[in-house]
Amino acid sequence: MKKIILSAVAIMAFGFANAQDVKFGVKGGLNFANLGGDLDGDGVTSFHVGALAEIKVNDKFAVQPEVLFSGQGADFSEDGFDSMLELSYLNVPIMAKYYVINKLSLEAGPQIGFLLSAKNEGEDIKDSFKSVDFGLNFGAGYDITEHFFAGVRYNVGLSNIADLPEEADFKTNNGVFSVSVGYKF
Repeated sequence: MKKIILSAVAIMAFGFANAQDVKFGVKGGLNFANLGGDLDGDGVTSFHVGALAEIKVNDKFAVQPEVLFSGQGADFSEDGFDSMLELSYLNVPIMAKYYVINKLSLEAGPQIGFLLSAKNEGEDIKDSFKSVDFGLNFGAGYDITEHFFAGVRYNVGLSNIADLPEEADFKTNNGVFSVSVGYKF
């Protein structure tokens, strides 16, 4: 894990050194999350909030590393039994942004998520989940003004986040649709 973090820092440092324009910012918004795989639950609505740096390489291309607190999970209801699984992550996406036109960008990139907490109806169940999640993001953004922006994104969870004995043969992954607004300094 240290190698991954050090590699990400090195890539960002190289980007800062070669970038024409760097803007820092904050963002937040709504998450519409669910779990896929062997779990069949309903989606939950939560939020995300964090910081970013948009590193313009040229007029059409930018790299945008982010650090986000993200609420995720799923809601389960079966035979009168209701249960809400609440997962909290510290997500670190690194997005490649391509400006299709002046203010509209398409974006894609990898994401690593670090599990902060896992609760089922208030009970701590963090031991049942892996501490690291890998995903791939796809989205679009629009610069409303020079400082304000809005965006949509979908995170496809690539890794099995269940940490159960192998004989349980249980797999599940995150899926999160996000709507964001933010401000670049």
